[in-house]
Amino acid sequence: MQRVLDYLRANEPRFLRELIAHASFPSVSAQPQKHRRDTLACADWLLKHSRALGLDARLVKTPGNPVLVAHTPRAKNSRKPRFLIYGHYDVQPPEPFELWKTKPFTPTLRGRSLFGRGTSDNKGQHFAHLKAVEAYLKTGTELPCDLTFVIEGEEEVGSEHLANFLKANRHELACDAVVISDTGIPDLKHPALTYSLRGIAALEIKLHGPARDLHSGIFGGSVDNPAMALAQLLAKMRDAKGRVTIPGFYDDVKPLSKLERAQAKKFPLNSEAYRKFLGVPQLFGERGFPPQEQRTARPTFEINGLTSGYQGAGSKTIVPSWASAKITMRLVPNQRPEKILRAAIAHLKTLCPPTVRLEVEAGHVGAPYFLAPEGRHVRAALRALKGAFGCEPILMREGGSIPIVNDFKRILGADTLLLGLALPDDNAHSPNEKFSLDCFTRGMQMSARLWPELAKA
Repeated sequence: MQRVLDYLRANEPRFLRELIAHASFPSVSAQPQKHRRDTLACADWLLKHSRALGLDARLVKTPGNPVLVAHTPRAKNSRKPRFLIYGHYDVQPPEPFELWKTKPFTPTLRGRSLFGRGTSDNKGQHFAHLKAVEAYLKTGTELPCDLTFVIEGEEEVGSEHLANFLKANRHELACDAVVISDTGIPDLKHPALTYSLRGIAALEIKLHGPARDLHSGIFGGSVDNPAMALAQLLAKMRDAKGRVTIPGFYDDVKPLSKLERAQAKKFPLNSEAYRKFLGVPQLFGERGFPPQEQRTARPTFEINGLTSGYQGAGSKTIVPSWASAKITMRLVPNQRPEKILRAAIAHLKTLCPPTVRLEVEAGHVGAPYFLAPEGRHVRAALRALKGAFGCEPILMREGGSIPIVNDFKRILGADTLLLGLALPDDNAHSPNEKFSLDCFTRGMQMSARLWPELAKA
C-alpha cells in the first residue's frame, strides 16, 4: 500500500494536468447539435487514457453517447471480489457564460481549486478512482479485487440508455457492489458516505376557466379566476405546520433509527449560517424536525413553477383563461412514487372547485434509495475514508435523487456506496463550477485504501 500512496503523491502534478485535459472537452450531452463531436472526442480520450494505464478498455455503442467499459487485468476464472466504479464524462451546459469568471472549458487553477465545467461533476471525481488504480498497476502492486469502470456520457440528460446497457452486459458487469463518487461531503473535516437518497414524483396541473382571456372590468367578479383558484388550491396542499395534506402521504415514512439520528447530529450544519447561505429571512420546514432532517429524510411537496395570464411589460387587465403549475414531490425510503402520485392526483381532484376544470399530467418518477448503514461494505468504506482524510467520517442522507443507483440494484443486484468528493460550494450545475485539489488528493488516497478494505469485508 505504501508504494501506491507514494506513487500518488509523486505524480500529483501530472494528474492535475491530465484532469485539466479531461475537463477541457465541452462534452455537453444536452446540446448534441453543438457538442456531439466534442462529447465523442472526450469518450475517445478516456478510452486511450484508460488503455495507457493498463486497463482492458473499450467503448460500447448506444443509441446515444458511448459507454466506456474498462477492466483491471484479471486472471481467467478469477475468484477475487468484483466491484464496479461508475462515473459520467458528460457535463451540464455552461450557460450563462457572462456569469463565469473564467472560460468554462479552459480549466483554471485558483488557489487550491480547479475551476471549469465538469471539474467536480463528474470528471474530477471519477478521475480520482482512475488514478488510484493507475498507482496499483504502475507500481506492480496486486489489486485484491477485480474492478470494472463504467463511465457513461448521458447522465446529465437522464441516463436514458444506461438500463438497457446494464441488461445487455449483465454477466460482464456482475459485481459485489458499485462505487460512485458523484455526491458531496460537508467539508474536509467531515468525509462522508451517503447511504440514502430521496426519490421523486413529478406532475403538472392546469386549471381551465373561461374559453378565452376576459376583460377583467367587464367580466371580472362573475367568473372564477383560474390563477386565483390555482393559488388557493395549492395553498391547501400544505398546512401551517409544514405538513403535506395528501391523505396517506406519510403512511410509509419510517422514523430515523438511533444510529441514523446519532449520525445526523454529527452533520456540521449551523442553522443561522445555513439561513444566510440560502438568503432567506427565516428557515421553514415540517415542524418537529431539524433542518438537516427536513432536507434529507422527510418528504416534500414543492411548486417548481407557476404560469398564468399576462407577464409582459406594463399592465393588461384580464381574467386569464388558464393557470398551470409544475410540481415535484421528494420521497423518502419506503415511500412508493406511483402510490404517492395517485394519492396526490386524487387529492387535487377533491380540492378543485367546480368553477374550473382540472387537467393533470403525471411526470417522471424515481424510487428512493437506502443502503443499510450497518453493512460490512459500509464499514469498510468508512475505514478507507478515515485513512485518507484523517478524520472520523460520517454517514449521511442526501435530499436529491440519483435514479441510476436503483438500476444497479434492480438489474445487477448490487448495492451502491456513494462516496462523494464535492464540497457544498463547488457550484455543480452553476457558473464557476470548481473542484478542490484537496478533495482530489484525498479522493485518490481513499480509492487506493478502499479496495483492500472492501476485499476483506
